[in-house]
Amino acid sequence: MQLIALEAVRDGMTLGKTIWNDAGHPLLQQGVRLNERSIKRLEQLNVQYIYIDTALSKGIEVVETVPHTVRNCVVKEIRQSFEAVQKADKKKIAYVLEQKAYALSKDLDELIKIIMESGEALMVLSDAFLYDEYIYQHSFQVTLYALAIAKHLKYSEKDLKTIGMGALLHDIGKISIPQEILQKPSRLTEQEYEEMKEHTKYGFELLRNLYTMPLLVAHCAFQHHERLDGTGYPRGLTEKEIHPFAKIIAVADVFDALSSMRVYRKKILPVECLKIMAKGEGTEFDPIVLEALRKCIVHYPNGTILQLEDERRGIVIRQNPINPLRPVLRVFEEQGQILKATYELVLIDFPTLKIVEVQADYVLNKQ
Repeated sequence: MQLIALEAVRDGMTLGKTIWNDAGHPLLQQGVRLNERSIKRLEQLNVQYIYIDTALSKGIEVVETVPHTVRNCVVKEIRQSFEAVQKADKKKIAYVLEQKAYALSKDLDELIKIIMESGEALMVLSDAFLYDEYIYQHSFQVTLYALAIAKHLKYSEKDLKTIGMGALLHDIGKISIPQEILQKPSRLTEQEYEEMKEHTKYGFELLRNLYTMPLLVAHCAFQHHERLDGTGYPRGLTEKEIHPFAKIIAVADVFDALSSMRVYRKKILPVECLKIMAKGEGTEFDPIVLEALRKCIVHYPNGTILQLEDERRGIVIRQNPINPLRPVLRVFEEQGQILKATYELVLIDFPTLKIVEVQADYVLNKQ
C-alpha cells in the first residue's frame, strides 16, 4: 500500500485500505476501483490522504495498533457516556457518570493491554477512519498517545489507568458547551473561543466528586490546556504547578489536534506535527514528554514516499524499532531515473543521510 494525497489520486486507482465510519461500517472497501464520483465524495468528507495499491508498494502492510473493532467499540462507549451525562438530570449526573466510568474502565483495561504488549511504535490513525463528530475520535486518540507516552516513561500500571481515564474524559466538559460552537464548521470567533475554554472548568466540576475515580482524573480535565510558560488556560499555571499527568495529556491533545482532519484545516502528517510542536518545546510543552512522543509514534508511516538528499527516492516498507526516524526504504529511483530493480535501504545504517521531503503527491507514471 502507498500513502497518497487525495489531490494526486486518479480515476482507476485501487483503494488499498478500507475506509470506515464510526458505526463500524465500511464506506469504501479495500480493493475498490476509485472513480471521479468516489474521489469527489472523499473530497467532500475532507479526506486528505488514502492508501492505494500499486506495483511499487506490493507487500507493504499498514497495520493499526488497535484493531478497528476495538476502536469502534471504545469510541461508541465514549459517545454513549458523553450523551448520557449530557441528557441526565442535574441531580443524577454524578450517578450516571459513575456508571459510565465503570464501562469505560473496562475498555481502558483492554487498551492498556494492547499498548503494553505492542513492541512497535504507535501507528498514527490514517484517514481510514471517518467520524461524524470529532470529539469522540479525539478522546480515543488522545488516550492512545497518552498511554504510549506513559509506557515509554515507565509509569506504573496504576498510573497508566489514571492517565488513561484522564485522557478519555479530558474533554467531558464540552457537553456543557453549546452545540453550535462545538459543531461550527469554521474557526471560532474570539467570544466563541472564550466560551469553549470554559470546558476545562466544566469538566473538573463534573469529575471532582466522583467516588470511584481519583481526583487526578478531574485535574487532567482541568489542566490539559495549561502551558509551562503560563500562557495556557484556565488558570495560567506554570511548569511546577501543572501535574505531570496533565503535561502528558496536553502533548497528546495537541498532537492529535494537528494530525486530525478538520473542516477548516488540513490534516498534517506526523513528522510535520512534531516540527510544529518542537517550536513550543520547553515553553509550552514538557521536553521529556515531547521526546517520549517522538520515540513512541511512527513518523513516516509505511507506504510513504520519501525523497533523500542524495537524489534517491524510496517508499517506506517497514519501521525500525530502534529509531522511528530511520525507517527501511525500498529505493526505486536514483538521480531522476527509475530503477529496473529496487533494493532495500536501512536508513539507520546511514545516520548522516537526510530525508529531504515526504512526497505524498508522488505518482509513478506506470503504476
